[in-house]
Amino acid sequence: MSGSDTLDELDRKIVVALQSAGRASWTEIAELCGTSVTTVARRGQQLLKDGTVRVAVTPHINHAGATEMYLLRITCAPGTQSRVCAKLAVRSDVRFLALVTGPWDIIAELNLRRDESLHTRIVEDILAIDGVLRCDTDLTLHVYKVSHDWSRQLLTGEPGPVVNDAHECDPSHFDPADLKIIDWMREDGRASFRAVADALGVNESTVRRRFETLQRRGCVHVTTHVPARALGFESEIVIYVTVAPRRLEAVARELSQYRGVRYVGALLGTNSLMCEVILPTTQDVYTFTTGTLAGLDGVQGWTASMILVTVRRGFVETPWWRDAIADPAR
Repeated sequence: MSGSDTLDELDRKIVVALQSAGRASWTEIAELCGTSVTTVARRGQQLLKDGTVRVAVTPHINHAGATEMYLLRITCAPGTQSRVCAKLAVRSDVRFLALVTGPWDIIAELNLRRDESLHTRIVEDILAIDGVLRCDTDLTLHVYKVSHDWSRQLLTGEPGPVVNDAHECDPSHFDPADLKIIDWMREDGRASFRAVADALGVNESTVRRRFETLQRRGCVHVTTHVPARALGFESEIVIYVTVAPRRLEAVARELSQYRGVRYVGALLGTNSLMCEVILPTTQDVYTFTTGTLAGLDGVQGWTASMILVTVRRGFVETPWWRDAIADPAR
């Protein structure tokens, strides 16, 4: 199955369970899905094998030192968008990367340590990529919402929890053994503790204890990635909302409560808020913009871009993006 195919009801239930708890056992997932362990394990393993779903473990954004997040809006020369995406996709400092419609071709989130030079990164790295014509850079001031389990909210109607990077992680919370465990589990977030222990030459109990401690403290995140279209959702949109300064905080928090909103962040530039929305149909987008967004006190206007392909999310490259657009290596 390719990432563009629509999943059936059982597959959707499995995805919902994995987005809620990416490392849940097949037995636990089978109980949630109301079917046999054998069936769920077979279906789930196939989804992972096909690249329709990817479970990954990633460290907190400040694991290597205090950082700032920048939103990059990139304009490319005609016909070079895929090649530029391929160059950006392998960068460890890019948290989010997508090909979009609108005045820009690509949007990305750049994670930069505070002791690093933004000028060097933008001018010497990003703008030096063949095909990049322009890079508009904006500082992310505050993140109000990051929702990793959006499918549960949208498919079941349950109000999912708002997940923020509230924990102030820093390099002292990790030692070399912790980083080795994370690096090994970055590619396969469902790898057993025994498999990780065997690969690293340590005890299984050591891996389990270290990982569970990091997860409990908020130093690592287990995330499950799946293309929205595979779950039947037609519209993934990034909306840049202009808000009256006095109402910025209130509007951000109101938007965060809406179950179709996956991300809300405050930007330094004139578009005060960046809001990522995922909705089933165009009619739902119409209802959201005219009934929800337009009705919020303080909203002065907005511009929007549709996400064509998500290349990277949560510092993890999606397994389906190269099949979704032309391979630049061909």
